[in-house]
Amino acid sequence: MRHLQALPLALSILLAACAGVPSQAPHRQVTVTPTAATATTIDSAAVPVLDKVAVTPATVDMWDQLRGSFAMADCDADPGILTWARRYTHNPQQFENQLHEVLPQLAYVQQVAARYDVAGEFVLLPWVESHFRPVPGRRSLPAGMWQIMPVTAGSMGLRVDGHYDGRLDVPAAANAVMKLLEQYHNQFHDWRVADYAYNAGESAVRKLIQQHGMPANKPVIPSWPVRKVTREHLTKLLAIACVVREPERFNVSLPTLLSEQRLVQVALPRSMPIAQAADHAGMSVDALKDLNAAFRSNTVDTAAASYLLLPVSHAQQFRDALPDQTSGTTAKVAPPFVDGSASDPVASSTTASSPAVASTRRKTHTVQDGESLWQIARRYAVSTAELQRWNHLHGNVLKPGQLLQVGSTH
Repeated sequence: MRHLQALPLALSILLAACAGVPSQAPHRQVTVTPTAATATTIDSAAVPVLDKVAVTPATVDMWDQLRGSFAMADCDADPGILTWARRYTHNPQQFENQLHEVLPQLAYVQQVAARYDVAGEFVLLPWVESHFRPVPGRRSLPAGMWQIMPVTAGSMGLRVDGHYDGRLDVPAAANAVMKLLEQYHNQFHDWRVADYAYNAGESAVRKLIQQHGMPANKPVIPSWPVRKVTREHLTKLLAIACVVREPERFNVSLPTLLSEQRLVQVALPRSMPIAQAADHAGMSVDALKDLNAAFRSNTVDTAAASYLLLPVSHAQQFRDALPDQTSGTTAKVAPPFVDGSASDPVASSTTASSPAVASTRRKTHTVQDGESLWQIARRYAVSTAELQRWNHLHGNVLKPGQLLQVGSTH
């Protein structure tokens, strides 16, 4: 909190009175403490449109924003919700520490969910699936903080091979999941059913609807004959949302995210060893890998994903340490990619010489069979809106062999 000096006595008294008003926050306070590395001042022009809030000096109350986006039942709608909420918080300090550790990822997912207008409860879905951990994929098992199966990843447009696993790519997977949830809600018009579809599969849900009709508003947990794990999946999701709704009810405090610890994408001009990237960013190799676990080798391969996910302050340090080899300007910071929206944020904010970058880097891309506009945009660290504008496209339909212009012609 900033201290105000040399103000009239009346104003000081007013401020003191305001400070004395009890807030809705619980008693214990967990705060992300800035380190020497996070004290760096961030140039607001370097932060993508979607993350502009990250450069403001004041702490953003992300929890109020999240509560305002909730669309499903509250804590008392079903006994199972309270049961699981108490299980999550049976050790309040441990719960707070776990949530504190993954808060940057949670805030990032919150931004993506807002772009797709997905119910806020699903921002907490990775907590149910993995506690926001980048779970590595083994053989045919689910992976990533969303716990996506390999076959599902393919249908979502996420690349999975020996060098790169898109299920562990936070921006790519978050966009893919939110797009899928948006599609489910557009089909079923019920967020509970969307959750069932995410857990049990769309075809299974369609069969249930054919046999039993859409679920009534009550009970809140649909009484469909589904597997216990599917019913419990929705209950757990509503339970963690319940804790966010009423943290004081469970004697926990929700942690505070400082603006400089928000996550942004930093576009890369070339592949490089992860150790070198970590050195440029002023981070440990383990910390950088934890945020960018999709790269399975010790190299950041731009052929798979041409960006890194970094905290805002480290993104600035990375940019300063990595001059652009083509034009002499610094590397770009790219926003989360959103498929098919004319309101996609500008793909990057660069220095005043950025037009020269676009002109120098102009290239063409040949569309491969099964490739989507979103995948191509992600590969080149641009937005789908830019690809549409450069190629005079009025939709997202592409044909194999089609040539796309990447970069401005001016």
